[in-house]
Amino acid sequence: MSLTRVEKVKEWFRSRVKIPIGVTIAVCVLPAVLTGLFYILRSNRPAMDWVTINISAPTRRFLGLLSSIYPFSVMETLSTVIGIFLIYYIIRSIIDTARKRKRWKLLGKRLLPVLVFLLYMFSAFSWLWSSGLHATGFAERYGFSSDGIAVEDLIAVTEMFAERANELSQLVERDEYGYFIQNRREMSEASLRVFDNISEEFPSLQGRLFTPKAMIYSWLMSITGYSGMYFALTGEALINTHPPGVFMAYTMAHEHAHQLGVFAEDEATFVGILACITSDDIVFQYAGYMAGLNRLLNALASVDADAWHAITATFTDEVRRDRNQSFEFWATRTMSDIGVNFIDNILTWLMETTSDVVDNIYDRYLRAHDQELGIRTYGAAVDLIVQYFSDMAHGN
Repeated sequence: MSLTRVEKVKEWFRSRVKIPIGVTIAVCVLPAVLTGLFYILRSNRPAMDWVTINISAPTRRFLGLLSSIYPFSVMETLSTVIGIFLIYYIIRSIIDTARKRKRWKLLGKRLLPVLVFLLYMFSAFSWLWSSGLHATGFAERYGFSSDGIAVEDLIAVTEMFAERANELSQLVERDEYGYFIQNRREMSEASLRVFDNISEEFPSLQGRLFTPKAMIYSWLMSITGYSGMYFALTGEALINTHPPGVFMAYTMAHEHAHQLGVFAEDEATFVGILACITSDDIVFQYAGYMAGLNRLLNALASVDADAWHAITATFTDEVRRDRNQSFEFWATRTMSDIGVNFIDNILTWLMETTSDVVDNIYDRYLRAHDQELGIRTYGAAVDLIVQYFSDMAHGN
């Protein structure tokens, strides 16, 4: 019986390439060893600090430089190709071994490479990213306290942010309907300079930034409720291009903060806002004050409703319009509107379920790496904002 071309290639490979069994075992066992070593050492702060500085940071910079060659999202492209191949490979393996003797043994042998590959990816992500969640954080490095904040300080800083947002809302470019407009490419280029000023005060924020990229699956990011992400295995800052308004500028700064080694979400939120506010670009300044204002108001609403109403009553029409535009987008992100009720109901349920599942997975990931507030660590940024700006807000 004649062999197919694929079978001929396999036969040629088997006859000429002899891989010692010891090498095969080592290759298969190595990712499990590396993963186990990470979990043993992750509670050792000095070890994680060393890994973050000497392994994680230079590796992620190199990967960011490599992926910056391509204008598209390397992470999403590779994920799509690898995902399709793995699905095909698994299905093919099940079909090929279904009618053979010792099929479970054969199937396990066929699927072993998939398991090893996934373990390598998990191990790499653990050492390049998760390690930073166990290292000395930005707040600790620069002496920010964790003693909480006073309500009067929260009110004063919120008033200051509202005042600056009102002023800057008049200076940014708008369309004929009064909505904020900005060329995304110009914004991306400007984001590379957004840390120039703040890095003088916080030297750890110095470093090369790579242009943020538009996400191919922005629609999926919108459904899951995320406006951007940083992926350590390619060093890319990725931006959801669907949300409207000025907040995209802040999202770029937030993902750049991750790119510069600010790992915790609350700290990246604070650093992103601070970088925007202290930059020389009016668009980023406005974005920073608006992003900070939203978080401050959320915190204030739960402790002093009267102060919340008094501050929101001072908003300019432009600030209200920009906030409402963003709120409306995110409020409808999981709602289908095809026009056929039962289809809309099914799609809405699927999108809501997807959002909940992603939130739960990310929340568990954060908690598993000592981020005890889980997803709510985004709200913990308020403490950092108030601590940093309280003296300025009180006129000191």
